[in-house]
Amino acid sequence: MKAVLTNTFKFLVSLSLIAVLSSCSGGGLAAGFNSYQSPDGRYAFLYPTGWTRVAVSGGPQVVFHDLINSDETLSLVVSEVGEEIDLEALGSPEAVGERLVQEVIAPEGTGREVNLVEAGAREEDNHTFYDLEYSVRLQDRERHELATVVLDRGYLYTLATSTNEVRWPKVQNIFDRVITSFTFLI
Repeated sequence: MKAVLTNTFKFLVSLSLIAVLSSCSGGGLAAGFNSYQSPDGRYAFLYPTGWTRVAVSGGPQVVFHDLINSDETLSLVVSEVGEEIDLEALGSPEAVGERLVQEVIAPEGTGREVNLVEAGAREEDNHTFYDLEYSVRLQDRERHELATVVLDRGYLYTLATSTNEVRWPKVQNIFDRVITSFTFLI
């Protein structure tokens, strides 16, 4: 009888340990990330743990930056474009990426040199996303940026992450996880 109770106890302890370890391993939210959801519940995305939201007026709708490496940023720009436009009508990923360079990232007179490193499309949840990678040369430093662009209900969403070129190899996978986490909830 004592052996049966001991084995039952070991079995229950093992089950409890498995349950605890399973819940710690992230049954949804990836380790090292927090979730942001828009106040209207329309969209959500992940951002790195240790980053804080910054209030910006007249600029992006949402901005986060790393508390330790404050030049690492994440921003979301939302622009109304009209219901009749779809992403493919704006052009290929490369064309949209180059247009963003000319009109947003490095318009004439900014002194920025920008190279579109890579551009691609992906389909998720009935939306087409254009994922873009840039290298940016400013007058005093070099930076690297990843962005995703998507249209929904007449609005163009551009979620971008940026860091200095030295840190890029260390945060590349993190930034990729951030931009590919962008999703619509309604």
